[in-house]
Amino acid sequence: MVEDINQVPISAQKDYTRQRLVLYCCHGKDLKDILAEIEDYTQKKSALNRMVLFNVPTDWKFKKKFVSKGIQGFFYERDPLDIFLKGIGAVLDGKQWLSRDIMTRFILEDTDNDRSLRKSSDNLTERQVEILALIAVGATNEEISDRLCISPHTVKTHLYKIFKKINVPNRV
Repeated sequence: MVEDINQVPISAQKDYTRQRLVLYCCHGKDLKDILAEIEDYTQKKSALNRMVLFNVPTDWKFKKKFVSKGIQGFFYERDPLDIFLKGIGAVLDGKQWLSRDIMTRFILEDTDNDRSLRKSSDNLTERQVEILALIAVGATNEEISDRLCISPHTVKTHLYKIFKKINVPNRV
């Protein structure tokens, strides 16, 4: 364990067969300094490295910028240990650990950048937006069905209508 990201040994990273998890503590640090350190570090790191930020203040902006720099997860100051452990497991499995709120904002932000998609998303019902957000975080039809207390058939019907409205062939 090192206190400073610049102290993570780069030479040890030449073993491209080993995955490394880098936990970056954000407690009491300036947002711009963190971003600069991460940009510098990600230029040197192995592609197998997984980097997450923890002790992240909930009021942070610019999370999309961090994701674009290769951050695979955010853990907030008040996250309980079980959530932290579950998230670390997901990141080590190659997934991202982002809050539903972040994912929803990313989807809607990207939708706003494309006029044709914006018109389509304006036509989505509240339930369809909810289902689309769950798809974005990797939920299966069965998980969506359980979470929203609707039948699997109803989920499929919503998905069909969503895909048609936003002009996509499938959930990918």
